Amino acid sequence: MTSRSTANPVGSTAAQASRRRAARSAEYRQQQAERAPFREIAWLLIKYRMDAGISQQELADLVGTSHSQISRIESGRHRTNLQTLQRIATALNRNLVLGFETTNEKGRRQRDLVTL
Repeated sequence: MTSRSTANPVGSTAAQASRRRAARSAEYRQQQAERAPFREIAWLLIKYRMDAGISQQELADLVGTSHSQISRIESGRHRTNLQTLQRIATALNRNLVLGFETTNEKGRRQRDLVTL
């Protein structure tokens, strides 16, 4: 009788592969850092869409765009524009808030926000 391997039959997870690639490539690490805010937006959009109980296709129909466009935005790898984010926010009955942040001389953050 042979012992069963505990290795994943399809290889490593995406997170493991990403960590290995980041360890080898400064360019990859830079791209990850640049896209981090888009991943955060993606997670919020997925959450709000799921809270609304609608599919990507239903959201796309409400926004007036394609399913593939919503999918790309939710992947966190696509840079979308403010107009599209505004239409998505409206479709999800949310307000889009945009702002600027700075750190004052005491090291405290100050945010100036506007609702679009």
